[in-house]
Amino acid sequence: MALTLPAHPDPGHDGILNSGLLQELSHAFGGPFHFVLPDRFDTNLAAFRDALDESAVEGKVYFAKKANKAAAFVERCAAHGAGVDVASHGELREALGHGVRGEDLVVTGPAKAERLLQVAALQGALIAVDSLDELERVLILEVPRPVRILLRRFPPSQPESRFGLDDDQLDAALQRCAEAGERIRMEGFSFHLSGYEVQPRADLAGELVELCLKARDLGLQADRISIGGGLAVDYTSAEHWQTFLTEQRPDDYHAQKSFTASDFYPYHSPVAGADALRAVLAAHPHNTSNPLAVRLREAGVKLLLEPGRALLDGAGSSVFGVQGVKDRAGYGILTVDGTSLSLSEQWFNSEYLPDPILLTDRPEGDGPAYLACVGGASCLDSDLLTWRKITFPACPQVGDLIVYPNTAGYQMDSNESPFHDLPLPAKVVLQRESGRLRWRLDHRPAF
Repeated sequence: MALTLPAHPDPGHDGILNSGLLQELSHAFGGPFHFVLPDRFDTNLAAFRDALDESAVEGKVYFAKKANKAAAFVERCAAHGAGVDVASHGELREALGHGVRGEDLVVTGPAKAERLLQVAALQGALIAVDSLDELERVLILEVPRPVRILLRRFPPSQPESRFGLDDDQLDAALQRCAEAGERIRMEGFSFHLSGYEVQPRADLAGELVELCLKARDLGLQADRISIGGGLAVDYTSAEHWQTFLTEQRPDDYHAQKSFTASDFYPYHSPVAGADALRAVLAAHPHNTSNPLAVRLREAGVKLLLEPGRALLDGAGSSVFGVQGVKDRAGYGILTVDGTSLSLSEQWFNSEYLPDPILLTDRPEGDGPAYLACVGGASCLDSDLLTWRKITFPACPQVGDLIVYPNTAGYQMDSNESPFHDLPLPAKVVLQRESGRLRWRLDHRPAF
């Protein structure tokens, strides 16, 4: 039996697949496309805000824009007063162009371009300062208001990290902020932590709370901390995930491709999304007797977070048309009308694992099940959207569609490229209005 990893059931998504609209859009665009669901984004945002309210913690949610370039999601942030996390001048410009206020932006990333720092400061955005030399560049900006900053803390638990200030550098940065007077408004601290574990986030957040108290002794505002993102998405059940990890072998993949468990995103997480935030708030930072939520309230510290993937859970999928089927010994090779660059897990020498879905006009049960991997339209042997041999309910045919579910978080465009002059997949915004499924192209402002 072939290896499977089915995504969680999603009746709303199934309704879109069964509507016939995706076939019409494939015909209209003549190539692959992504569809995005802003209503799902709204639901996820509300869930994060509910988690903060339940813990009586003052907080703010910033959408990590790098997770998806669609303007529709930034528009939802503007409509609901949410923040946006940007890391480039282009991202900052896009957010402002879709109505997000400057004071609702946080600017992250490593060493930032001069133009980004200048515009961010002028717009009143919050800047996460990553190094002492960046702090010096912020101090000499000529802007008519205090520059709002966080100081990013180096994570001691991840000594390989390239982000943040260590103990000595933090001490020096705090002294410079105190000396800067009204040029700087030092609002607190942040960190960038890899992985999805709850306790390390709570531990480092607890440390940042203590740093806020230390900074206040120097006369600095220091009333907020950012824990960044790293709040997992749960794509599949624990049973399916464990079976997959236990049973997967090179024979399950085209060309005997070999993966280890550590190569994959954790497609099942026991706590995910807003529940992961609840778990962080309920955890006890090391050397403290109270949960993080209590410590935040006691110290009068506001919690900022920057989820990307978790705000996009269920908020979109990717659609490719079959343009060729080739039989090999024991399985087939499908070629679709796009490339693996539009499923960005390949960027990490990995694989996007939730099972793709075959959409065909043929009646169900028309022919035996068919085992196949899925290749892209380029001339590279390595261009496979799915190395794994997938069991499709029937042999796909030219014109059928392959749908990859739940790809809005990072998969759609982190690694996109018009290689071979193939068009980048369009983004289509789908919404139900008065019971009717309607679509429009996602758009960006012209400058």
